[in-house]
Amino acid sequence: MAKKTFESALSRLEQITTELEQGELSLEKSLKKFEEGIELVRFCGARLEEARSRVDLLLEKSGHLEPVPFDEEDRGDQTLS
Repeated sequence: MAKKTFESALSRLEQITTELEQGELSLEKSLKKFEEGIELVRFCGARLEEARSRVDLLLEKSGHLEPVPFDEEDRGDQTLS
């Protein structure tokens, strides 16, 4: 079995959301999909937390962590007016 990735889990979560929104599943199938979705949310949350921790390590300066909050305006891909 292939290793689950953040991207594959997110894609599956989007698929489950679509299926549930359509409202065509039985109650039992809806509950199973919901349970699977909860597991995927937990998996994705854990991967995001791992990524955040890695970013914090990359920001290490002078022997201690200096977390820098992400600022939309500092992304560097904005066009100049």
